[in-house]
Amino acid sequence: MAAVELEWIPETLYNTAISAVVDNYIRSRRDIRSLPENIQFDVYYKLYQQGRLCQLGSEFCELEVFAKVLRALDKRHLLHHCFQALMDHGVKVASVLAYSFSRRCSYIAESDAAVKEKAIQVGFVLGGFLSDAGWYSDAEKVFLSCLQLCTLHDEMLHWFRAVECCVRLLHVRNGNCKYHLGEETFKLAQTYMDKLSKHGQQANKAALYGELCALLFAKSHYDEAYKWCIEAMKEITAGLPVKVVVDVLRQASKACVVKREFKKAEQLIKHAVYLARDHFGSKHPKYSDTLLDYGFYLLNVDNICQSVAIYQAALDIRQSVFGGKNIHVATAHEDLAYSSYVHQYSSGKFDNALFHAERAIGIITHILPEDHLLLASSKRVKALILEEIAIDCHNKETEQRLLQEAHDLHLSSLQLAKKAFGEFNVQTAKHYGNLGRLYQSMRKFKEAEEMHIKAIQIKEQLLGQEDYEVALSVGHLASLYNYDMNQYENAEKLYLRSIAIGKKLFGEGYSGLEYDYRGLIKLYNSIGNYEKVFEYHNVLSNWNRLRDRQYSVTDALEDVNTSPQSTEEVVQSFLISQNAEGPSC
Repeated sequence: MAAVELEWIPETLYNTAISAVVDNYIRSRRDIRSLPENIQFDVYYKLYQQGRLCQLGSEFCELEVFAKVLRALDKRHLLHHCFQALMDHGVKVASVLAYSFSRRCSYIAESDAAVKEKAIQVGFVLGGFLSDAGWYSDAEKVFLSCLQLCTLHDEMLHWFRAVECCVRLLHVRNGNCKYHLGEETFKLAQTYMDKLSKHGQQANKAALYGELCALLFAKSHYDEAYKWCIEAMKEITAGLPVKVVVDVLRQASKACVVKREFKKAEQLIKHAVYLARDHFGSKHPKYSDTLLDYGFYLLNVDNICQSVAIYQAALDIRQSVFGGKNIHVATAHEDLAYSSYVHQYSSGKFDNALFHAERAIGIITHILPEDHLLLASSKRVKALILEEIAIDCHNKETEQRLLQEAHDLHLSSLQLAKKAFGEFNVQTAKHYGNLGRLYQSMRKFKEAEEMHIKAIQIKEQLLGQEDYEVALSVGHLASLYNYDMNQYENAEKLYLRSIAIGKKLFGEGYSGLEYDYRGLIKLYNSIGNYEKVFEYHNVLSNWNRLRDRQYSVTDALEDVNTSPQSTEEVVQSFLISQNAEGPSC
């Protein structure tokens, strides 16, 4: 899908003048480069509008030209349009620019500090743009070159620059799933922080700690992520860039979600959404970032219908800004695919979920290597959807084909997760649990039991006995024992345990309770305990009435359009509640 044009309606006379320059582009090319950056960009955007991508590519592949265009800050959305169109067209402008910058840095290694400082600033802007556009490997190359320049002078200014560079480098390595290198980057940043501290200087650590929180979250080290999100929140002070504040609030909210601190998570993410919309506007990629994390919160508090709507809004923004085969668009497709799958689980209508899952995989495989970790979650989501479609299929041959495809996807995802995280990790455990469900559908019951038990053991050790993830796996094992292995006593205990966890975390109206209640009704029918059958029919009826009252569809963004609290008040409220509770781990 091509990027959708944003509004760009200059004055008619001005637009006519731009068109005239473009019509004479070959003769005017050198003169165009001497124009002010805003006007120069408008000429290039007109080239893009006219589909003259080869000419546009020849301009943007020159570092001096692109560095100047980057200074037209109010045109950044439109620049993303042009850039993505070139990448889709096969012009590898991101790698060309990264290589050109790296080569320039090697040329100026012997130059004075002022020359290096100017190059570092250019690198920060260029690398930041490439990072925002999702071209993480090229952004990493730019930031590594900047870091190399920083190390050539053992002076205080360059220590500050090195810290800033490490923060940016850590961000792109997180985005590209290079977690081991990310850990090394954090340690390097700490050494520069220590140098500054010994000389009586302090760099604000909010962005650095926020990125460490993101890294630990991605690795499912949830206790550590939560600890560092608290440290990041402590570093939020007046004068910090809004982008940093928004990103810290986002990461802290996600860390709270996985620790089941839902009230804190809600306050943090709603304020992040408000800040992003207020400062950047409703069409900005940063606003879409906050929406994805708001969708994550809603999904985890069982507000599934609203999470689907929020994920769709985030995808719409990313498609309008980037379009094309862009990694940010792919991740939004994946999030929407999973929330749609959960939302339509009881209806069996998975067409929309499957569409978005396949779009995510298609984009990622076009951009990244076939063994990239980002594919693990996308393949997992598609496999879950295919399994449900297969179960409802009336054609035996089609059913077997879909189940086999789901099996191959799950195995691929498991191998990618084990390679990245090892055996003893929540992500790996999720893949074992998914395989357990699939083997049940394939009527491989002993293999299913083995996978479920393995998933439960890992999750219990990492997350505790009463976590949501544990309840999911316990419920799946109960289903296996109940429907396929006739182990009714074991199944009953597991159902009751799953129900107790679900009620404790989410209350009496939790959506997952339906499957446990239906399972118990079937179980008690099988063993002839009709008193219990009647009891749980009533429980299920009460649950249905509660769901109807509890989850009427409303606009999830309605109460975040205005913020009743300032950022300082949100931060203080979080830290005070944390101090009142004491250490979390």
